[in-house]
Amino acid sequence: MGTSKSTTLAAPELSADTEQIRRLAAGTLMPGFSGIAVPVWILDAYDAGLAAVCLYGTNVASPVQLRDLCAGLRAHSPSTLIAVDEEGGDVTRLHYLTGSPQPGNAVLGRLDDVTLTATSAATIGQELASLGINLNLAPDADVNSEADNPVIGVRSFGAEPDLVARHTAAWIRGLEDSGVASCAKHFPGHGSTTTDSHLELPRVSANAATLEARELVPFRALVEARGATVMTSHILVDALDPENPATFSSRILQGLLREELGFEGVILTDALDMAGASAQTGVPEAAVRALLAGTDLLCLGSDTGPELYEQTLAAITAAVAEGRLDPARLADAAGRVAALSARFPAAGPAEIHQATPRGISSKPGSPALDSAVLDPAVLDAGRIREAFEISAAAENWLAREEAVAIVQVDTGANFAVGQVPWGPAAATDAVVGEGEVPDGAKVAVVGRGLDADHPLWTVFSRLRAEGHAVIAVECGWPRGGADIVTYGASLAVSQALCGLLLGGQDN
Repeated sequence: MGTSKSTTLAAPELSADTEQIRRLAAGTLMPGFSGIAVPVWILDAYDAGLAAVCLYGTNVASPVQLRDLCAGLRAHSPSTLIAVDEEGGDVTRLHYLTGSPQPGNAVLGRLDDVTLTATSAATIGQELASLGINLNLAPDADVNSEADNPVIGVRSFGAEPDLVARHTAAWIRGLEDSGVASCAKHFPGHGSTTTDSHLELPRVSANAATLEARELVPFRALVEARGATVMTSHILVDALDPENPATFSSRILQGLLREELGFEGVILTDALDMAGASAQTGVPEAAVRALLAGTDLLCLGSDTGPELYEQTLAAITAAVAEGRLDPARLADAAGRVAALSARFPAAGPAEIHQATPRGISSKPGSPALDSAVLDPAVLDAGRIREAFEISAAAENWLAREEAVAIVQVDTGANFAVGQVPWGPAAATDAVVGEGEVPDGAKVAVVGRGLDADHPLWTVFSRLRAEGHAVIAVECGWPRGGADIVTYGASLAVSQALCGLLLGGQDN
Protein backbone atom coordinates (compact mmCIF):
# COMPACT_ATOMS: atom_id res chain seq x y z
CA MET A 1 0.00 0.00 0.00
CA GLY A 2 2.95 2.33 0.46
CA THR A 3 2.34 3.56 3.99
CA SER A 4 4.88 5.13 6.32
CA LYS A 5 5.14 4.87 10.07
CA SER A 6 3.82 7.86 11.94
CA THR A 7 2.11 8.77 15.18
CA THR A 8 -1.30 7.10 15.47
CA LEU A 9 -4.10 9.44 16.48
CA ALA A 10 -4.91 8.88 20.14
CA ALA A 11 -8.34 10.24 20.98
CA PRO A 12 -9.43 10.39 24.63
CA GLU A 13 -12.34 8.33 25.86
CA LEU A 14 -15.45 10.01 24.60
CA SER A 15 -19.18 9.85 25.05
CA ALA A 16 -21.28 8.59 22.15
CA ASP A 17 -22.41 12.14 21.39
CA THR A 18 -18.87 13.46 21.42
CA GLU A 19 -17.70 10.63 19.17
CA GLN A 20 -20.47 11.51 16.75
CA ILE A 21 -19.44 15.17 16.74
CA ARG A 22 -15.80 14.22 16.19
CA ARG A 23 -16.81 12.05 13.25
CA LEU A 24 -18.84 14.90 11.76
CA ALA A 25 -15.90 17.25 12.31
CA ALA A 26 -13.56 14.80 10.56
CA GLY A 27 -16.04 14.78 7.68
CA THR A 28 -15.22 18.44 7.04
CA LEU A 29 -11.41 18.19 7.07
CA MET A 30 -8.86 17.91 4.27
CA PRO A 31 -5.28 17.68 5.58
CA GLY A 32 -2.07 17.28 3.63
CA PHE A 33 0.84 15.19 4.82
CA SER A 34 4.61 15.00 4.51
CA GLY A 35 6.46 12.43 2.48
CA ILE A 36 5.91 10.14 -0.47
CA ALA A 37 4.08 7.33 1.34
CA VAL A 38 0.75 7.34 3.13
CA PRO A 39 1.26 7.95 6.88
CA VAL A 40 -0.49 5.63 9.31
CA TRP A 41 -2.21 8.59 10.96
CA ILE A 42 -3.97 9.43 7.69
CA LEU A 43 -5.31 5.89 7.45
CA ASP A 44 -6.47 6.05 11.07
CA ALA A 45 -8.15 9.38 10.35
CA TYR A 46 -9.98 7.87 7.38
CA ASP A 47 -11.28 5.11 9.65
CA ALA A 48 -12.55 7.83 12.01
CA GLY A 49 -14.46 9.74 9.32
CA LEU A 50 -11.89 11.91 7.53
CA ALA A 51 -13.51 13.55 4.51
CA ALA A 52 -10.56 14.12 2.20
CA VAL A 53 -6.84 14.39 1.75
CA CYS A 54 -4.95 16.81 -0.49
CA LEU A 55 -1.77 15.88 -2.34
CA TYR A 56 1.02 18.39 -2.96
CA GLY A 57 4.19 18.53 -5.02
CA THR A 58 6.24 17.31 -2.06
CA ASN A 59 4.25 14.06 -2.14
CA VAL A 60 5.56 13.28 -5.65
CA ALA A 61 8.90 11.55 -6.29
CA SER A 62 8.18 9.73 -9.56
CA PRO A 63 5.20 8.79 -11.73
CA VAL A 64 5.22 5.19 -10.47
CA GLN A 65 5.45 6.32 -6.84
CA LEU A 66 2.54 8.74 -7.36
CA ARG A 67 0.43 6.01 -8.91
CA ASP A 68 1.18 3.65 -6.01
CA LEU A 69 0.46 6.39 -3.46
CA CYS A 70 -2.96 7.05 -4.97
CA ALA A 71 -3.70 3.34 -5.20
CA GLY A 72 -2.80 2.93 -1.53
CA LEU A 73 -5.13 5.75 -0.51
CA ARG A 74 -7.96 4.32 -2.60
CA ALA A 75 -7.43 0.81 -1.27
CA HIS A 76 -8.03 2.10 2.25
CA SER A 77 -10.71 4.66 1.42
CA PRO A 78 -12.61 3.82 -1.77
CA SER A 79 -15.31 6.47 -1.58
CA THR A 80 -13.84 9.64 -0.08
CA LEU A 81 -12.15 12.58 -1.73
CA ILE A 82 -8.56 12.76 -2.92
CA ALA A 83 -7.76 16.30 -4.00
CA VAL A 84 -4.91 18.00 -5.82
CA ASP A 85 -4.13 21.49 -7.08
CA GLU A 86 -3.67 20.76 -10.80
CA GLU A 87 -4.42 24.00 -12.63
CA GLY A 88 -2.24 23.16 -15.61
CA GLY A 89 0.28 25.80 -16.60
CA ASP A 90 2.52 27.12 -13.84
CA VAL A 91 0.62 25.47 -10.97
CA THR A 92 0.99 21.70 -11.25
CA ARG A 93 1.31 18.91 -8.73
CA LEU A 94 1.23 15.80 -10.90
CA HIS A 95 4.02 17.25 -13.05
CA TYR A 96 5.90 18.92 -10.22
CA LEU A 97 9.16 17.30 -11.29
CA THR A 98 9.08 18.35 -14.95
CA GLY A 99 6.54 21.14 -15.49
CA SER A 100 3.04 20.85 -16.90
CA PRO A 101 2.35 19.73 -20.48
CA GLN A 102 -0.68 22.05 -20.43
CA PRO A 103 -0.34 25.73 -21.43
CA GLY A 104 -2.21 27.26 -18.51
CA ASN A 105 -5.04 29.73 -18.14
CA ALA A 106 -3.44 32.92 -19.40
CA VAL A 107 -2.40 31.30 -22.70
CA LEU A 108 -5.85 29.73 -23.07
CA GLY A 109 -7.47 33.09 -22.40
CA ARG A 110 -5.26 34.77 -24.99
CA LEU A 111 -6.24 32.17 -27.59
CA ASP A 112 -9.89 32.63 -26.53
CA ASP A 113 -11.14 29.31 -27.84
CA VAL A 114 -13.54 27.84 -25.27
CA THR A 115 -13.47 24.44 -26.95
CA LEU A 116 -9.70 24.36 -26.55
CA THR A 117 -10.02 25.37 -22.90
CA ALA A 118 -12.55 22.62 -22.24
CA THR A 119 -10.30 20.11 -24.01
CA SER A 120 -7.29 21.11 -21.91
CA ALA A 121 -9.35 20.71 -18.74
CA ALA A 122 -10.71 17.36 -19.92
CA THR A 123 -7.18 16.12 -20.56
CA ILE A 124 -6.22 17.07 -17.01
CA GLY A 125 -9.41 15.44 -15.74
CA GLN A 126 -8.68 12.17 -17.53
CA GLU A 127 -5.23 12.02 -15.97
CA LEU A 128 -6.57 12.76 -12.49
CA ALA A 129 -9.40 10.24 -12.83
CA SER A 130 -6.94 7.54 -13.91
CA LEU A 131 -5.17 8.03 -10.57
CA GLY A 132 -8.34 7.93 -8.48
CA ILE A 133 -8.20 11.69 -7.79
CA ASN A 134 -11.74 13.07 -7.80
CA LEU A 135 -11.37 16.71 -6.69
CA ASN A 136 -9.23 19.26 -8.53
CA LEU A 137 -8.67 22.63 -6.87
CA ALA A 138 -9.08 24.46 -10.17
CA PRO A 139 -9.84 26.51 -12.22
CA ASP A 140 -8.58 29.89 -11.08
CA ALA A 141 -11.53 32.19 -11.78
CA ASP A 142 -9.86 35.43 -10.67
CA VAL A 143 -9.86 38.44 -12.99
CA ASN A 144 -6.21 39.56 -12.94
CA SER A 145 -6.88 43.29 -13.03
CA GLU A 146 -3.63 44.17 -11.21
CA ALA A 147 -0.48 43.58 -13.27
CA ASP A 148 1.67 43.46 -10.12
CA ASN A 149 -0.46 40.76 -8.48
CA PRO A 150 2.13 38.51 -6.80
CA VAL A 151 0.05 35.34 -6.52
CA ILE A 152 -2.44 35.19 -9.44
CA GLY A 153 -0.96 36.53 -12.70
CA VAL A 154 -0.84 33.85 -15.42
CA ARG A 155 -3.04 31.57 -13.32
CA SER A 156 -5.89 33.81 -14.50
CA PHE A 157 -7.56 33.58 -17.90
CA GLY A 158 -7.14 37.35 -18.25
CA ALA A 159 -8.01 40.85 -17.11
CA GLU A 160 -11.44 41.06 -18.81
CA PRO A 161 -14.36 39.72 -16.74
CA ASP A 162 -16.48 38.26 -19.53
CA LEU A 163 -13.48 36.44 -21.02
CA VAL A 164 -12.59 34.96 -17.64
CA ALA A 165 -16.23 33.96 -17.11
CA ARG A 166 -16.63 32.05 -20.36
CA HIS A 167 -13.34 30.20 -19.94
CA THR A 168 -14.10 29.40 -16.29
CA ALA A 169 -17.36 27.78 -17.40
CA ALA A 170 -15.62 25.89 -20.22
CA TRP A 171 -12.88 24.62 -17.88
CA ILE A 172 -15.44 23.41 -15.36
CA ARG A 173 -17.39 21.63 -18.10
CA GLY A 174 -14.30 19.88 -19.48
CA LEU A 175 -13.05 18.76 -16.07
CA GLU A 176 -16.35 17.59 -14.63
CA ASP A 177 -17.32 15.74 -17.82
CA SER A 178 -14.18 13.68 -17.10
CA GLY A 179 -15.58 12.65 -13.73
CA VAL A 180 -13.55 15.01 -11.51
CA ALA A 181 -15.04 17.75 -9.34
CA SER A 182 -13.92 21.31 -10.05
CA CYS A 183 -13.16 24.09 -7.58
CA ALA A 184 -13.40 27.68 -8.84
CA LYS A 185 -11.24 30.06 -6.83
CA HIS A 186 -10.62 32.38 -5.02
CA PHE A 187 -14.04 33.77 -4.05
CA PRO A 188 -14.95 36.62 -4.12
CA GLY A 189 -11.90 37.45 -6.27
CA HIS A 190 -8.13 37.68 -5.63
CA GLY A 191 -7.18 39.34 -8.92
CA SER A 192 -6.86 42.95 -7.77
CA THR A 193 -4.56 42.31 -4.80
CA THR A 194 -0.94 43.38 -4.59
CA THR A 195 -0.03 41.18 -1.62
CA ASP A 196 0.11 37.39 -1.29
CA SER A 197 -2.32 35.81 1.19
CA HIS A 198 0.23 33.06 1.84
CA LEU A 199 2.31 35.73 3.57
CA GLU A 200 -0.15 38.35 4.87
CA LEU A 201 -3.79 39.43 4.72
CA PRO A 202 -4.52 41.35 1.48
CA ARG A 203 -7.16 44.06 1.38
CA VAL A 204 -9.41 44.85 -1.60
CA SER A 205 -10.68 48.42 -1.59
CA ALA A 206 -12.80 48.30 -4.78
CA ASN A 207 -16.35 49.56 -4.36
CA ALA A 208 -19.42 47.34 -4.66
CA ALA A 209 -20.16 48.38 -8.25
CA THR A 210 -16.64 47.45 -9.34
CA LEU A 211 -16.83 44.10 -7.59
CA GLU A 212 -20.15 43.36 -9.27
CA ALA A 213 -18.85 44.28 -12.72
CA ARG A 214 -15.45 42.61 -12.37
CA GLU A 215 -14.73 40.10 -9.59
CA LEU A 216 -18.16 38.46 -9.38
CA VAL A 217 -18.76 37.92 -13.11
CA PRO A 218 -16.80 34.62 -13.35
CA PHE A 219 -18.41 33.31 -10.16
CA ARG A 220 -21.86 33.95 -11.59
CA ALA A 221 -20.74 31.88 -14.59
CA LEU A 222 -19.62 29.15 -12.19
CA VAL A 223 -23.08 29.03 -10.62
CA GLU A 224 -24.71 28.84 -14.05
CA ALA A 225 -22.33 26.00 -14.97
CA ARG A 226 -23.28 24.21 -11.72
CA GLY A 227 -19.66 23.80 -10.71
CA ALA A 228 -19.15 21.42 -7.82
CA THR A 229 -17.15 23.55 -5.39
CA VAL A 230 -15.89 27.06 -4.72
CA MET A 231 -12.72 27.98 -2.82
CA THR A 232 -12.71 30.98 -0.51
CA SER A 233 -9.95 33.58 -0.36
CA HIS A 234 -8.17 34.90 2.72
CA ILE A 235 -8.69 38.55 1.79
CA LEU A 236 -10.52 41.50 3.32
CA VAL A 237 -13.03 43.06 0.93
CA ASP A 238 -14.06 46.40 2.38
CA ALA A 239 -17.24 46.78 0.35
CA LEU A 240 -18.53 43.37 1.46
CA ASP A 241 -17.19 42.88 4.99
CA PRO A 242 -14.45 45.21 6.23
CA GLU A 243 -13.87 43.20 9.42
CA ASN A 244 -13.73 39.53 8.42
CA PRO A 245 -11.67 37.91 5.65
CA ALA A 246 -13.89 36.17 3.11
CA THR A 247 -13.12 32.71 4.52
CA PHE A 248 -14.56 33.83 7.88
CA SER A 249 -17.38 36.06 6.64
CA SER A 250 -20.96 34.75 6.78
CA ARG A 251 -21.97 37.96 5.00
CA ILE A 252 -19.83 36.93 2.00
CA LEU A 253 -20.31 33.16 2.06
CA GLN A 254 -23.94 32.89 3.15
CA GLY A 255 -25.35 36.26 2.15
CA LEU A 256 -23.56 36.74 -1.18
CA LEU A 257 -22.48 33.30 -2.40
CA ARG A 258 -25.36 31.15 -1.16
CA GLU A 259 -28.31 33.53 -1.10
CA GLU A 260 -27.60 36.15 -3.77
CA LEU A 261 -25.61 34.12 -6.31
CA GLY A 262 -27.47 30.89 -5.56
CA PHE A 263 -24.48 28.57 -5.21
CA GLU A 264 -25.56 25.13 -3.97
CA GLY A 265 -22.30 23.18 -4.00
CA VAL A 266 -19.50 22.74 -1.50
CA ILE A 267 -17.66 25.77 -0.12
CA LEU A 268 -14.01 24.90 0.42
CA THR A 269 -11.41 27.02 2.18
CA ASP A 270 -8.05 27.95 0.79
CA ALA A 271 -5.31 26.42 2.94
CA LEU A 272 -5.81 27.45 6.55
CA ASP A 273 -2.08 27.35 7.29
CA MET A 274 -1.64 30.49 5.15
CA ALA A 275 -0.80 33.66 7.04
CA GLY A 276 -3.90 35.42 5.71
CA ALA A 277 -6.03 32.86 7.55
CA SER A 278 -4.25 31.80 10.71
CA ALA A 279 -1.27 34.01 11.51
CA GLN A 280 -3.17 35.58 14.40
CA THR A 281 -5.25 32.64 15.64
CA GLY A 282 -3.65 29.37 14.58
CA VAL A 283 -5.20 26.74 12.33
CA PRO A 284 -7.63 25.10 14.83
CA GLU A 285 -9.38 28.38 15.62
CA ALA A 286 -9.36 29.32 11.94
CA ALA A 287 -11.15 26.04 11.21
CA VAL A 288 -13.89 26.83 13.73
CA ARG A 289 -14.32 30.36 12.35
CA ALA A 290 -14.56 29.04 8.80
CA LEU A 291 -17.31 26.57 9.72
CA LEU A 292 -19.20 29.29 11.55
CA ALA A 293 -19.05 31.46 8.42
CA GLY A 294 -20.50 28.72 6.23
CA THR A 295 -17.65 26.72 4.73
CA ASP A 296 -18.03 22.97 4.31
CA LEU A 297 -14.58 21.50 3.59
CA LEU A 298 -11.49 22.81 5.38
CA CYS A 299 -8.15 22.62 3.59
CA LEU A 300 -5.64 22.45 6.45
CA GLY A 301 -2.41 22.77 4.46
CA SER A 302 0.44 20.80 2.97
CA ASP A 303 2.11 19.58 6.18
CA THR A 304 -0.67 19.06 8.66
CA GLY A 305 0.73 16.27 10.81
CA PRO A 306 -1.18 14.20 13.38
CA GLU A 307 -0.81 16.73 16.21
CA LEU A 308 -2.33 19.63 14.28
CA TYR A 309 -5.04 17.37 12.91
CA GLU A 310 -6.01 16.25 16.40
CA GLN A 311 -5.91 19.85 17.68
CA THR A 312 -8.27 20.91 14.90
CA LEU A 313 -10.69 18.08 15.61
CA ALA A 314 -10.62 18.99 19.30
CA ALA A 315 -11.25 22.68 18.60
CA ILE A 316 -14.31 21.94 16.46
CA THR A 317 -15.65 19.46 19.00
CA ALA A 318 -15.16 21.95 21.83
CA ALA A 319 -16.90 24.69 19.83
CA VAL A 320 -19.98 22.45 19.57
CA ALA A 321 -19.83 21.49 23.26
CA GLU A 322 -19.59 25.15 24.27
CA GLY A 323 -22.61 26.10 22.16
CA ARG A 324 -20.52 28.26 19.88
CA LEU A 325 -20.96 26.06 16.78
CA ASP A 326 -24.41 24.65 16.02
CA PRO A 327 -24.15 20.88 15.47
CA ALA A 328 -26.68 21.30 12.65
CA ARG A 329 -24.19 23.58 10.84
CA LEU A 330 -21.48 20.95 11.27
CA ALA A 331 -23.79 18.18 10.05
CA ASP A 332 -24.79 20.28 7.04
CA ALA A 333 -21.14 20.81 6.09
CA ALA A 334 -20.23 17.14 6.48
CA GLY A 335 -23.33 16.12 4.55
CA ARG A 336 -22.46 18.37 1.62
CA VAL A 337 -18.95 16.91 1.49
CA ALA A 338 -20.28 13.34 1.59
CA ALA A 339 -22.69 14.15 -1.24
CA LEU A 340 -19.80 15.52 -3.28
CA SER A 341 -17.88 12.26 -2.84
CA ALA A 342 -20.92 10.29 -3.96
CA ARG A 343 -21.40 12.53 -7.01
CA PHE A 344 -17.81 11.93 -8.18
CA PRO A 345 -16.94 8.28 -7.56
CA ALA A 346 -13.28 7.43 -8.03
CA ALA A 347 -11.28 4.71 -9.72
CA GLY A 348 -10.23 1.85 -7.48
CA PRO A 349 -6.71 0.47 -6.92
CA ALA A 350 -6.91 -2.06 -9.77
CA GLU A 351 -7.97 0.63 -12.25
CA ILE A 352 -5.27 3.00 -10.99
CA HIS A 353 -2.59 0.38 -11.57
CA GLN A 354 -3.73 0.11 -15.19
CA ALA A 355 -2.53 3.70 -15.73
CA THR A 356 0.80 3.53 -17.56
CA PRO A 357 3.44 5.84 -16.07
CA ARG A 358 5.91 7.50 -18.39
CA GLY A 359 8.94 9.68 -17.82
CA ILE A 360 10.56 7.55 -15.16
CA SER A 361 13.91 9.04 -16.19
CA SER A 362 14.91 12.54 -15.13
CA LYS A 363 15.00 13.83 -18.70
CA PRO A 364 13.28 17.24 -18.90
CA GLY A 365 9.92 17.21 -20.56
CA SER A 366 8.76 13.68 -19.79
CA PRO A 367 5.03 13.57 -19.02
CA ALA A 368 3.77 11.64 -16.01
CA LEU A 369 1.11 9.57 -17.74
CA ASP A 370 0.14 8.68 -21.29
CA SER A 371 -3.04 10.76 -21.02
CA ALA A 372 -1.21 13.88 -19.85
CA VAL A 373 -0.39 15.50 -23.18
CA LEU A 374 -3.01 17.34 -25.18
CA ASP A 375 -3.28 16.02 -28.75
CA PRO A 376 -0.80 18.06 -30.87
CA ALA A 377 -3.49 18.33 -33.52
CA VAL A 378 -5.50 20.35 -30.99
CA LEU A 379 -2.73 22.44 -29.45
CA ASP A 380 0.76 22.37 -30.92
CA ALA A 381 3.67 24.74 -30.25
CA GLY A 382 2.65 26.98 -33.12
CA ARG A 383 -0.80 27.46 -31.64
CA ILE A 384 0.67 28.26 -28.23
CA ARG A 385 2.94 30.87 -29.82
CA GLU A 386 -0.16 32.64 -31.13
CA ALA A 387 -0.70 33.72 -27.52
CA PHE A 388 2.75 35.35 -27.23
CA GLU A 389 3.33 39.08 -27.45
CA ILE A 390 6.29 39.68 -29.77
CA SER A 391 7.61 43.22 -30.22
CA ALA A 392 9.13 44.66 -33.37
CA ALA A 393 12.53 44.53 -31.67
CA ALA A 394 12.05 40.82 -31.03
CA GLU A 395 11.00 40.24 -34.64
CA ASN A 396 14.23 41.91 -35.78
CA TRP A 397 16.23 39.79 -33.31
CA LEU A 398 14.59 36.59 -34.57
CA ALA A 399 15.48 37.50 -38.15
CA ARG A 400 19.20 37.92 -37.39
CA GLU A 401 21.61 35.21 -38.51
CA GLU A 402 23.85 34.90 -35.44
CA ALA A 403 23.98 31.84 -33.24
CA VAL A 404 21.48 31.90 -30.36
CA ALA A 405 22.33 31.90 -26.66
CA ILE A 406 19.57 31.61 -24.04
CA VAL A 407 20.30 32.86 -20.52
CA GLN A 408 17.66 32.15 -17.87
CA VAL A 409 17.70 34.31 -14.76
CA ASP A 410 16.50 32.24 -11.83
CA THR A 411 13.40 33.79 -10.32
CA GLY A 412 11.61 32.71 -7.17
CA ALA A 413 7.99 31.66 -7.48
CA ASN A 414 5.08 32.20 -5.12
CA PHE A 415 3.94 29.43 -2.79
CA ALA A 416 1.12 28.35 -5.11
CA VAL A 417 3.60 27.54 -7.88
CA GLY A 418 6.37 26.12 -5.72
CA GLN A 419 9.66 24.79 -7.09
CA VAL A 420 8.49 23.50 -10.48
CA PRO A 421 10.95 23.54 -13.41
CA TRP A 422 10.09 26.44 -15.68
CA GLY A 423 11.17 28.32 -18.79
CA PRO A 424 13.74 27.16 -21.35
CA ALA A 425 15.76 25.42 -18.62
CA ALA A 426 12.89 22.96 -18.25
CA ALA A 427 12.66 22.30 -21.97
CA THR A 428 16.16 22.32 -23.47
CA ASP A 429 19.83 21.78 -22.67
CA ALA A 430 20.70 24.88 -24.70
CA VAL A 431 20.44 27.32 -21.78
CA VAL A 432 23.83 28.79 -20.80
CA GLY A 433 25.12 30.91 -17.95
CA GLU A 434 25.80 34.60 -18.42
CA GLY A 435 29.55 33.99 -18.53
CA GLU A 436 29.18 31.22 -21.13
CA VAL A 437 27.68 33.32 -23.91
CA PRO A 438 29.89 32.86 -27.00
CA ASP A 439 31.29 35.89 -28.81
CA GLY A 440 29.03 37.11 -31.56
CA ALA A 441 25.91 35.30 -30.32
CA LYS A 442 22.54 36.97 -30.09
CA VAL A 443 21.09 36.51 -26.62
CA ALA A 444 17.62 35.99 -25.17
CA VAL A 445 17.57 36.72 -21.44
CA VAL A 446 14.57 34.98 -19.85
CA GLY A 447 12.88 35.67 -16.52
CA ARG A 448 9.47 36.13 -14.96
CA GLY A 449 7.94 38.91 -12.90
CA LEU A 450 10.08 41.49 -14.67
CA ASP A 451 9.54 44.59 -12.58
CA ALA A 452 12.03 47.45 -12.69
CA ASP A 453 14.25 45.92 -9.99
CA HIS A 454 14.41 42.43 -11.46
CA PRO A 455 17.97 41.03 -11.72
CA LEU A 456 17.34 40.19 -15.37
CA TRP A 457 17.89 43.81 -16.31
CA THR A 458 21.41 43.79 -14.86
CA VAL A 459 22.29 40.75 -16.98
CA PHE A 460 20.56 42.32 -19.99
CA SER A 461 22.53 45.56 -19.70
CA ARG A 462 25.85 43.80 -19.20
CA LEU A 463 25.42 41.62 -22.28
CA ARG A 464 24.31 44.55 -24.39
CA ALA A 465 27.37 46.51 -23.24
CA GLU A 466 29.50 43.60 -24.47
CA GLY A 467 28.07 44.09 -27.94
CA HIS A 468 25.50 41.31 -28.07
CA ALA A 469 22.08 41.71 -29.67
CA VAL A 470 19.85 41.10 -26.63
CA ILE A 471 16.13 40.69 -26.02
CA ALA A 472 14.26 40.24 -22.73
CA VAL A 473 11.66 37.47 -22.42
CA GLU A 474 8.92 37.56 -19.78
CA CYS A 475 7.54 34.12 -18.85
CA GLY A 476 4.87 35.59 -16.60
CA TRP A 477 2.24 38.31 -16.69
CA PRO A 478 3.50 41.41 -18.56
CA ARG A 479 4.77 44.22 -16.38
CA GLY A 480 6.41 46.29 -19.10
CA GLY A 481 9.78 46.29 -20.80
CA ALA A 482 9.99 42.74 -22.19
CA ASP A 483 10.40 42.07 -25.92
CA ILE A 484 8.55 38.73 -25.80
CA VAL A 485 5.82 37.83 -23.31
CA THR A 486 4.75 34.18 -23.15
CA TYR A 487 1.99 34.44 -20.50
CA GLY A 488 3.25 31.33 -18.76
CA ALA A 489 6.26 29.19 -17.93
CA SER A 490 4.88 25.65 -18.11
CA LEU A 491 6.73 22.93 -19.97
CA ALA A 492 4.38 23.23 -22.95
CA VAL A 493 4.82 27.00 -23.16
CA SER A 494 8.57 26.75 -22.61
CA GLN A 495 8.93 24.22 -25.43
CA ALA A 496 7.02 26.58 -27.73
CA LEU A 497 9.28 29.45 -26.65
CA CYS A 498 12.44 27.44 -27.33
CA GLY A 499 11.18 26.57 -30.78
CA LEU A 500 10.70 30.27 -31.46
CA LEU A 501 14.07 31.39 -30.10
CA LEU A 502 16.18 28.63 -31.55
CA GLY A 503 14.44 28.43 -34.90
CA GLY A 504 16.11 25.75 -36.97
CA GLN A 505 18.96 25.31 -34.51
CA ASP A 506 19.24 22.06 -32.61
CA ASN A 507 17.48 22.30 -29.23
